[in-house]
Amino acid sequence: MPKKYCCPECFDDRGLREDIFPSLEPERGTCDFCGEVNVLLVEPARLAPWFELLVNVYEPDDNGKSLVEWMTDDWLLFSHPKMDAAHAKDLLGEILDDGEIVRRPFAPSRSYISEGLAQWETLRDEMMHRNRWFLDTSINEARLRQLLDLLIAPDLPRQWFRARIRTDDEMYPIEKMGAPPKRRASHGRANPAGIPYLYLGSKPETAASEVRPHTGEVACVADFTIPQIRAVDLRYPRELVSPFILTDASEIGQLRADLPFLERLGDELTRPILPQGAAIDYIPSQYLCEFIKKRGFDGVVYRSAVSDGFNLALFEPDIAEGGSVNLYNVTKVSVDVTQT
Repeated sequence: MPKKYCCPECFDDRGLREDIFPSLEPERGTCDFCGEVNVLLVEPARLAPWFELLVNVYEPDDNGKSLVEWMTDDWLLFSHPKMDAAHAKDLLGEILDDGEIVRRPFAPSRSYISEGLAQWETLRDEMMHRNRWFLDTSINEARLRQLLDLLIAPDLPRQWFRARIRTDDEMYPIEKMGAPPKRRASHGRANPAGIPYLYLGSKPETAASEVRPHTGEVACVADFTIPQIRAVDLRYPRELVSPFILTDASEIGQLRADLPFLERLGDELTRPILPQGAAIDYIPSQYLCEFIKKRGFDGVVYRSAVSDGFNLALFEPDIAEGGSVNLYNVTKVSVDVTQT
């Protein structure tokens, strides 16, 4: 039987793509499992050391799911369109050299628990409603630092956009399109009042949507160029973290347990906030962004709640270089409603 080869696209995992496959002296060609062409190829069995560590996070359970199902749900592995459950089981069986284990039911090991989510909910309640500066609740800051270091944003664009609604039929000059002066900086999703950050959108439409325009208004949209920066990306933590960069099964198990906590932090920066409650409701995300800033990052990337783009809160506005300003007519504002 001829040898079969797999590629990083079969798994769509950052660690496998950037670190592990290049280290295995791969060939280049067409993948036998997902069909991608001109990709790095290795024999599946060469990936066994990393997948054996990952398998150790799970234990047999008659009421559980297959390893492929868990790896897909927990780590978004085997997410290539051609990698259906059958193909994924075949590939995992080749990696582990065991066609039976991939058909048995498993469950996550009960050895790994996360206190981060409960700690965060308690902390945010205290910050919002009981104490602001001297808190009784503590969070595991060392663990939070470790987790944030796994979420460094890859390949950020250099060009970003910021919008303001035009008033009095006058276009804002580029000098008026940056962050507000300190004395005029109000509460923001990432910044406390008086500490201005520069909020940027990945597309003109994203930037315009973020200022909540009305149909018929005109938005001034400026483009900004930023240097290479180190930012935390909280859009989709499961897409960004990789279990394969860790060298111990217990580390992988703990990371799996902490993933809902990271997703909750991402939601904190994305969830819609009513203007009348912003001064209170923004406090948890402001605390999180200040923690990220003190960790030495330049900004934080997060999903947009009002468009299909994404946003960047830049902690030092002066590192962004303003370009041109263009006018955009707001021709339609869409509203989705659900019954409570």
